[in-house]
Amino acid sequence: MPIDYSTDVGQVRLLIADTDPTAQLLNDPQIEAFLSLEGSVKRAAAQALDVIASSEALVSKVISMNGLSIDGTKVAAELRARASELRRQLDDGDGDDTVGLAIVDFDPWRGHLGYVP
Repeated sequence: MPIDYSTDVGQVRLLIADTDPTAQLLNDPQIEAFLSLEGSVKRAAAQALDVIASSEALVSKVISMNGLSIDGTKVAAELRARASELRRQLDDGDGDDTVGLAIVDFDPWRGHLGYVP
């Protein structure tokens, strides 16, 4: 099934480059958990990248055989740099994907003599 990029899960997938439906790095419940924990698409994507980076560093490490070398620590560093950039964007107010609204009970006459609610 194609990825729906209009959903929060699809947008996280786009930000973490997990866009091949046949070989996804994370499943939908994992991404939904990041969204629940972090509260925004970019923060969820940053957390997902950090988790993928940790996994990459643990699993791949540095492997060399037959003249081919794979350095999981370098891949992990790049993923963490991308996660940091997403967080920086949010911290700087660039692309904040959360909206806040507070409703307060305000009555300017409360406490004044002769006030009748």
